[in-house]
Amino acid sequence: MLKEERKQKILELLDREQKVIASDLSVRFDVSEDTIRRDLKELDDQNLLQRVHSGALRVGPPVTDFNFREKILSEKKDLLAEKATSFLKEDSVIIIDGSTTNLAFVKRIPKDFRATIITNSPPLAVSLSQHRNIEVISLGGILYKRSMINLGVETYKELEKVRADLYVMGIYNIDIEAGTSVPTKQEAEIKNKMISVSTEVLSMITNDKFGTISKQIVGPIDDISFLISENVPEKIKKEYGKSKLILID
Repeated sequence: MLKEERKQKILELLDREQKVIASDLSVRFDVSEDTIRRDLKELDDQNLLQRVHSGALRVGPPVTDFNFREKILSEKKDLLAEKATSFLKEDSVIIIDGSTTNLAFVKRIPKDFRATIITNSPPLAVSLSQHRNIEVISLGGILYKRSMINLGVETYKELEKVRADLYVMGIYNIDIEAGTSVPTKQEAEIKNKMISVSTEVLSMITNDKFGTISKQIVGPIDDISFLISENVPEKIKKEYGKSKLILID
């Protein structure tokens, strides 16, 4: 088998199985593990997969501008957001960070709902301004324009003064072993801080994000209390059924 043909088959396997193990690939293709590791490194350099210690994971959906992502899978995001509204409790303190799914969630919050909502996302803060009974606290910081969120030391310091009942966390990538991850270190630090100051964590994801990874790890999946998704494959349900989080399909 030619090298390029083998690399293509590795990508096909990864797409079907979500994770590949170097030792398994070595047996499957009858080549050395060193050869497989070189293949994985080349594919990683092309950003076609993400190498991990034992093999490789799929890379997540491409990191694109917020306004572009808002139009992608909008119907699925609306369905996830509708499920998530059942977790809202009046007179609670809620942190919601920036993501297009979280924006869909905010738009579904009842107009008469009463709570304090803290966010580092200007688009979410603007949307929440239409809710007369919600006190909106907008966290400061440096605007990361691609994701339309405030990040940095100021954001982190303001979170040190917060204690929240619920954190609605936007997820870039999630894997049963690697946990949740994001493209940049600053995003990981802010998300990690939001987790630490919150009693429970709720996340919503489309099922294409399962078994994917980014460069910066936020934390283990057990940081999440409730994970809402749709059409989750049975294999993934079984894997996540062994964790502390509650997976809602």
